[in-house]
Amino acid sequence: MRIYDGSPRQNWEEVLRSIGAFADRERLKEILFLELADGFLVQGMGVPAGGHDSDTMGTLVKRTYELPDDQVGQLIDEATAKRGSVPDGEPHLGIDNYYEQAMRIVGAWVDEQKSRDVFFFEQDGSFVVRTLQAGSGGVIGHQLAEFTKDEIVAMIEAAPQHRDAKPGKPAATPETTK
Repeated sequence: MRIYDGSPRQNWEEVLRSIGAFADRERLKEILFLELADGFLVQGMGVPAGGHDSDTMGTLVKRTYELPDDQVGQLIDEATAKRGSVPDGEPHLGIDNYYEQAMRIVGAWVDEQKSRDVFFFEQDGSFVVRTLQAGSGGVIGHQLAEFTKDEIVAMIEAAPQHRDAKPGKPAATPETTK
């Protein structure tokens, strides 16, 4: 994440949270996320453009967005300004702003791992994440982690208690493999 290096307010947690808010606003489902050299690719299933008439009800189409670094910066600013307001979009899995909250959790985990080269996909509320681990000796290798829907929902529900109990981020502890 080239443009965010060294900036204290911009990290994976903020980036993914803001892109999650974008996904909520666009009413995407079944998210695929890929880090590019100068931005990100986000793909999901959504209602077709202009698809609010009876001919397209219940129809989903694949929608793909390339989000360059400067646009992600704008999404971060927009999401920060909207915090605490009523979320856009409709609830997913019964939770308002599901992707904003779920992707924040994934981002916090990526920050804790000090990972890079992030790729993940989401299906029915569960996330499978692949990251590249680097150490002082160079690249260590790829790591896979899974956040189940139940784990994500539990962490979303526990987030207010974590914020009240101590400063910092909620602990994200998915099942991981190398």
